Amino acid sequence: MTTTTPAAPTTVLASPSDESTAATATTAVRLFAWRSLLKLRHTPEQAADAILIPVLFTVLFTFLFGGALAGSPQEYLQFLLPGTLVMAILLMTVYGGLSLNTDVSRGVVDRFRSLPVWQAAHVVGTLAGDVGRYVVAAALVVLLGLLLGWRPDGGAYGVVAGVGLALVFAYALSWVWASIGLLARSPESVAMLSFLIQFPLTFASNAFVDPDTMPDWLQVWVDANPVSLLVTAERGLFAGTADLGDIAWVLASSVALVAVLAPLTLRLYRRRSA
Repeated sequence: MTTTTPAAPTTVLASPSDESTAATATTAVRLFAWRSLLKLRHTPEQAADAILIPVLFTVLFTFLFGGALAGSPQEYLQFLLPGTLVMAILLMTVYGGLSLNTDVSRGVVDRFRSLPVWQAAHVVGTLAGDVGRYVVAAALVVLLGLLLGWRPDGGAYGVVAGVGLALVFAYALSWVWASIGLLARSPESVAMLSFLIQFPLTFASNAFVDPDTMPDWLQVWVDANPVSLLVTAERGLFAGTADLGDIAWVLASSVALVAVLAPLTLRLYRRRSA
């Protein structure tokens, strides 16, 4: 005669009273990051954004403005590609805020807060998962640029360093949208606010044209715009002429964003309910 013993639950989201099976912070962050990536399967339009936006920006801007601004699309592509890479990635950083706002609106956040996991893991994991989307966009821009004739003098190391620097800044910027996502009343509000902020941040920069051609008052904003600092650092890394001062400014800006916004966002997360 044999007896069957029920198997003990092995999920990391077990009973809150059982601390021995509570999820570690790392495991919880990894699970929420994976959840963020799985959302692409159920919302294919977001995956389409990750693919189409970089392609459209690179191809259209190169052939629309190349002849007028640089004499030929090939010449303009050398100047443009760091800008389109930065713009394609930064426009996607808003998805983290949209995802958090949707979770709040549907009451999912209240369920997560009842689980025996590190409470901040939902926010940290969601933003970390979005980095995978940024990597796809960056890879597409680089591959498309190489196909169109872009040749980075900095070689593979320069390209990898440039992409890595853009990912660091994008992750830091995503905390801005996480805060807005927890403050806004609806996903539509997050989308509207993102447009009002992203438009001057990305277009009023040195991504597409030389600031010397702009009015003095606009140059003041463009020179101080952190996106301009990032694009300048990208151009230096891709060309093999990187200035450590430019890279340091981008890294310092990223650290400052996370240092200020991460505690604020997590405080909002603890207080926000559906």
